[in-house]
Amino acid sequence: MTRSLPLLALSLSLALPLSLRAADPPAVVKLWPGKAPGEVKDIGPEQLAEPKPGQAAVKRLGNVSEPTITVYQPLKDKATGAAVVVAPGGGYSILAIEHEGTQTCEWLASLGVTAVLLKYRVPNREGLTPANKAAVQDAQRAVSVVRAKAADWGIDPNRVGMLGFSAGGNLTAWSMCHAAREYEKVDAADDLPFRPNFAVLVYPGGLLEKDGTLKPEFKVTKETPPTCFVHASNDNAEQSVALYSALKKAGVPAEMHLYATGGHGFGMRKSGTPTAAWPDRVADWLGTRGYLAAKK
Repeated sequence: MTRSLPLLALSLSLALPLSLRAADPPAVVKLWPGKAPGEVKDIGPEQLAEPKPGQAAVKRLGNVSEPTITVYQPLKDKATGAAVVVAPGGGYSILAIEHEGTQTCEWLASLGVTAVLLKYRVPNREGLTPANKAAVQDAQRAVSVVRAKAADWGIDPNRVGMLGFSAGGNLTAWSMCHAAREYEKVDAADDLPFRPNFAVLVYPGGLLEKDGTLKPEFKVTKETPPTCFVHASNDNAEQSVALYSALKKAGVPAEMHLYATGGHGFGMRKSGTPTAAWPDRVADWLGTRGYLAAKK
């Protein structure tokens, strides 16, 4: 089954309680003014696959060649001026667009945060270095575009964060730690910083070498943004532990919620394991950092 993302977002929004809805139907913004950089091959039409009987209830969006951001605005009387770019996981093959995407954005909007769903390019393109270069370009561009739209969307450009799950957590780590822009400037938005002001990594993967050390692309300095981690102990939690330790060593504020069980890919689902409480803990962290109060 194939459906467009705007219709998917709208249908999911209408299915939610009023308390969890954004102020208006989400607005979809094309990420690049023309074709995305490096796109030379037709990978076929974008497809949204519904879960099959017996599969986990995961909506899988694949063959993404036109990256977009979808903006979920909070109710005006709750708006804090903070924004978060949300990167779903999916192994850089597909996007788990619902429980790690649209549902996460609805939750953030309910907190007063402008949530920005990043539909980045998947699967990885052949012959690129790094292999996820197209996705990295999309993430960098997304943060810069959000800052460029700050006045229009009621956002403080110095309070733009990023939240990623699994491969989206890996992508968020790239955005946190990478110093160089991975594409040539295309317009004035690219004059603005692409590194988020804060980050949330939920069961990130692909951060470590085989010997357990951080991969060289994840360079942590005092300029790396404050980060909150969510991971289950039975899901390669050493990925988060290593980056958390590097942040602490560099003097960067970091918080970790490491659960005894929960596995991988729980996202916003109420799984019946301790990990189901992670949105509350992240909300606490956002509040402690001052992102849930309107800046005066």
